[in-house]
Amino acid sequence: QAQLVETGGGSVQAGGSLRLSCTASGVPYRANCMGWFRQLPGKEREGVAVVYDEDGSKHYYKSVKGRFTISRDNFENTIYLQMDSLKPEDTAMYYCAADFVGLSGPPPAGSPWASRGSEFRDWGQGTRVTVSS
Repeated sequence: QAQLVETGGGSVQAGGSLRLSCTASGVPYRANCMGWFRQLPGKEREGVAVVYDEDGSKHYYKSVKGRFTISRDNFENTIYLQMDSLKPEDTAMYYCAADFVGLSGPPPAGSPWASRGSEFRDWGQGTRVTVSS
């Protein structure tokens, strides 16, 4: 089982930026997919962004498109989430997830991506992001 560690959370004002990082260790091969999820108190977890290794495709939740950018290190199981133009509604606990067994796959071309994370088995402990108005 992989160990995932997130860093980079914090508090910013609306319009500000934060960069999250996540490194997965303990598995000697690349993850099929890695991504970011978030959860607000009392709400279901929602996918924020993922990157697939098979085709390098990146997919975003509709509310963060154009503001967030996911990237992946070419050699390590490390991903980043650059969050710009942050809004108070982005306030949440952010979790990194990895799929090392191939349960996940990119959506069909032209189809939107959405996920609650059930296809991911390995998770980090989370990092809190707070955006004040």
